[in-house]
Amino acid sequence: MPEKPEVLTVVGALKSKIIGKKIIKTEVFWNNIIVNPSVEKFKDKIKNQIIEKIDTRGKWILIHLTKNILAIHLRMEGKFFFRNQNDEIKRHEHVIFTFDDFTQMRFHDVRKFGKMHLLSKENYLKEEPLKNMGYEYNDYNLDENYLYHKLQNKKIPIKTSLLDQSIIAGIGNIYDDEILFMSGISPLRESNRVTKFECKKIIKNTNIVLEKAIKLGGTTIKSFTSSEGVHGLFQNELLIHGKKNGVCPNCNNSVQKIKINGRGTYYCNKCQK
Repeated sequence: MPEKPEVLTVVGALKSKIIGKKIIKTEVFWNNIIVNPSVEKFKDKIKNQIIEKIDTRGKWILIHLTKNILAIHLRMEGKFFFRNQNDEIKRHEHVIFTFDDFTQMRFHDVRKFGKMHLLSKENYLKEEPLKNMGYEYNDYNLDENYLYHKLQNKKIPIKTSLLDQSIIAGIGNIYDDEILFMSGISPLRESNRVTKFECKKIIKNTNIVLEKAIKLGGTTIKSFTSSEGVHGLFQNELLIHGKKNGVCPNCNNSVQKIKINGRGTYYCNKCQK
């Protein structure tokens, strides 16, 4: 699943292709992708709106239109392709936006897990699905006191807490493993047993990992590409995630792979206490 760096890479690709264009028609071939409003209202309301800018909130892509905000979550395998109006519609192209220059942006999603919401421009940060999201990784308010307070009543593994978008927005499975490895904390540690000093290390390493991944265009693993074959390079920098049968870069101990709440998790049981 794309995380914050991958989402920012997608946004970079979209900015160069669609800002300033007017949506003249929207076709939806898999209704479950459109969460709010109904599919017919979605198509009607978005018509003739101009794309003004694009940014993000956590893992959500936010396309600012004339009157609304189009929030898009790629989920497992969502991606965008750009075609001409008369090009054949391919399998898995579930939502198609046609612009005033008769080019199209097509949302391609093999797993059909992607989601779209059309939100109000005035209150979109206070509406679902954005209203309960935590601080961004680079928010000034994200400090050790905030994180320590958030973890105090949680007896779940710290790995799971860092995936909770209501605590820190944008961290996913891959970067979670990297952050905890760099912080020397076992992913199995109960969240309320993480010290305030360790919270400070987690925040510091979250910034280091995500900033580096953003510069490298994210991580390309399995079937994820951002748009038209744009691949990230951060997978070449991963220290622990995906290193099954490998050795820890710190101590040469064997890397462990386990499941935590169904998520494949890599760690060193010698370096991570």
